[in-house]
Amino acid sequence: MNLEALESWLGLPADSALEVWEGLVTTVQLLTGSVVLAFLLAVPLALAATSGHAWLARLSRGYSAAFRGTPLLVQLFILYYGVSQFEAVRNSPAWWLLEDAFHCGLLALSLNLAAYMAEDLRAGILAVPIGEKEAALALGMSVHQVNRRIVLPAAWRIATPALGNEVIAQLKATALVSTITVLDLTGVARRLSTAAYTTDALVMAGVVYGAITLLIVLAVRLIERRFGPAGRR
Repeated sequence: MNLEALESWLGLPADSALEVWEGLVTTVQLLTGSVVLAFLLAVPLALAATSGHAWLARLSRGYSAAFRGTPLLVQLFILYYGVSQFEAVRNSPAWWLLEDAFHCGLLALSLNLAAYMAEDLRAGILAVPIGEKEAALALGMSVHQVNRRIVLPAAWRIATPALGNEVIAQLKATALVSTITVLDLTGVARRLSTAAYTTDALVMAGVVYGAITLLIVLAVRLIERRFGPAGRR
């Protein structure tokens, strides 16, 4: 983006405008990265919860209870400040991930969001008519094929509105990474507001968050029209 255009759009000095842009990029990276990773983890968790195997269901429920039952901020602090106190962790291969504030924040956001997405997908799976599953099995499909071709696509369509709400909530949750030194949009806006003794940067950040939320809402509605029951071809 042209720096002069960015300065004019944000109404900030060039150096401050560039910081805000970099903070926005960081926020978008955290949002998109955590949503993708969380969805990849949520799918097996949802399948485990509805598999009929008691130990798999208990494992999935335990994961969801742990991450949905504790504040995200606490999870961030445990991963970034708490785990690093153990020498065994610092000497392990996982340290390359946990020592970096951005990667640590991305991990915490992903693990937390996965618990919520898994519950949405679980509800979607349970809402799929049993007759569709039985018909697919009668045609000779394996359980894996039924899940991949019938259950998961239908559950995803059913859960799309709820998943969209989770993405919007996740956008706001990314602001918490500023507490572990990550200069996302909120972190940059707070620093600029503190330095200038005004709330202009924070107000601007709020407007940007609102604009991104609107884009997410429009994207979810487009997906619903295209892949929802009314839009299926």
